[in-house]
Amino acid sequence: MVEKILFLTGSLAEKQLHRVLREMASEAFEWRVHNLGLKVAALMTADMIKRRLNEVGDVQRILVPGRCRGDLEELSHHFGIPVERGPEELMDLPRFFGYEGKAPDLDNYDVRIFAEIVDAPNLIIEEILQQAAAYAADGADVIDLGCLPDTPFPHLADSVRALKAAGYRVSVDSMQSEELLTGGEAGADFLLSLHETNLWIADKVASRPVLIPAKPGDLDSLQRAMRRLDAEGRGYIADPILDPIHFGFTESIVRYQRLRSDHPDAEMMMGVGNITELTEADTTGINAVMMGIISELHITNILTTQVSPHCRSAVREADAARRIMYWARQQNSLPKQVDNRLTGLHETKPYPYTFTQISELAADIRDPNFRIQVSNEGIHLYNRDGLVTHDDPFDFYPQLGVEEDGGHAFYLGVELARAQIAHQLGKRYVQDQPLGWGSALAEVEQDMNRQQEPGTTMKKTSRVRKTS
Repeated sequence: MVEKILFLTGSLAEKQLHRVLREMASEAFEWRVHNLGLKVAALMTADMIKRRLNEVGDVQRILVPGRCRGDLEELSHHFGIPVERGPEELMDLPRFFGYEGKAPDLDNYDVRIFAEIVDAPNLIIEEILQQAAAYAADGADVIDLGCLPDTPFPHLADSVRALKAAGYRVSVDSMQSEELLTGGEAGADFLLSLHETNLWIADKVASRPVLIPAKPGDLDSLQRAMRRLDAEGRGYIADPILDPIHFGFTESIVRYQRLRSDHPDAEMMMGVGNITELTEADTTGINAVMMGIISELHITNILTTQVSPHCRSAVREADAARRIMYWARQQNSLPKQVDNRLTGLHETKPYPYTFTQISELAADIRDPNFRIQVSNEGIHLYNRDGLVTHDDPFDFYPQLGVEEDGGHAFYLGVELARAQIAHQLGKRYVQDQPLGWGSALAEVEQDMNRQQEPGTTMKKTSRVRKTS
């Protein structure tokens, strides 16, 4: 039986919605469009739907615009059928229904993230717990306590116990055998790092050791330590050590490949911080590429840090990258058009509407409120008096008529500046919404401004003359 879906919309989007649904032309469902009696679909609320939609007919589902606010579960109960949010942009409906590929399930991954608190000896326990909570919120699985050379860490054992009591898995990262032993005796889950000359520590504690070469680049010593623990039936994680660019980076990648070839089933770790921290470049792309290598080599542990300011979202980015790469590998697919969290600066589909489609929308406007949209051709501002297009927000000002309205001038300045950034970088712009920056910002930060009612800041303004 073909599903029947009722699409709710406003008058400005109604024509476009009909066209998109006709172009989808699928036998998968039957559709009906209902104009709820408002102009801007984004202003729709659950209470408004309940008041204005008196009869739903024989449909099995109601789809409302993605920016519709309110309790849809209560609406579902009221109408007796599911009421769901669609995509935020009308032009994204085909993807929503799987016509441009089914939305991927990114709940799964196989890489464990160790997030290092690099200056743990200089922090009190309360500060360590705060940092751990932030890392965990961003996706970290293990909190790594980084010890510092020639820096006492008298509260190391207490820090491990406090983190364990708070429910975290903990690793201790030190070059000093005494600190590794202290951390292990306090209950650390992992010790970074042991090698063949201090492997005796593994005999004294239950912590799982991360094994490294005894000397930089000495893969043979690492494999000797691995063989010893294999013979004893002991678990471990092997890390050949990733070197920075121009200091052995490519050769170190080869070592990882060689170790995987020699030990197909060994659990491995890669410390990606040596590349993200020591390369002045946006870390989203670095994390994507490094996680691709990690995925191909079936490395299931990474160590990452957030020391340099440009690395402040490294944990979030690693979390997104591990999910994307896992899905792509499982699907035998390229990691492309899977998820946009690693495209913070540029987007693959930044402009959902063409200039022609925006012009059609503008022609139907009958009120003085300004609308702003962006296409490949520029920034478009329109109301009932016409449509103007420029690349620079300053070029709009003489035509706005807001010289005596400071509040509205401020609002339009903010929105046009956002639109300019979106046009310059190739990003998705939606009026009254902050620009999206992928994993560069925490989701809670990106959602803060979205809680305001869309469109509420648009005001009546002076006339705008048409320009070419």
